[in-house]
Amino acid sequence: MPEARSDKRERQYEHIKDSYKDRDVSTDEAEERAARTVNKERSEEGETKKKR
Repeated sequence: MPEARSDKRERQYEHIKDSYKDRDVSTDEAEERAARTVNKERSEEGETKKKR
């Protein structure tokens, strides 16, 4: 998870990670996919800094 995380995004990350683990995805892969998904959501909702 990114350093500047909210409680909502932390819960979302844990939920996604657990869902992948339930589907027998390795822990490392589940963490990577969850982080990417949460970061994508943050970006789409304008919660990240814009690149110049």
